Amino acid sequence: MTTIDLRGVTCPTNFVKAKLALEMVDTGEVVEFLLDDGEPVKNVPRSLKGEGHKLVGLKEVNGYYILTLEKGDD
Repeated sequence: MTTIDLRGVTCPTNFVKAKLALEMVDTGEVVEFLLDDGEPVKNVPRSLKGEGHKLVGLKEVNGYYILTLEKGDD
């Protein structure tokens, strides 16, 4: 599984970086994104879902969030 650390990256740059990372993986592959609390954890999952990706999970760990998603069709 690929893990992309977006902690410390502000909106909307974190969404752009997440999109670019997803271009490097195959459809159906599961990817983890590490996100800060606040705007990132509110906006990035919603935006990625809007792009057609499947949200698998979101959990808080040690003050940040792990977003797990499955890449949808391009």
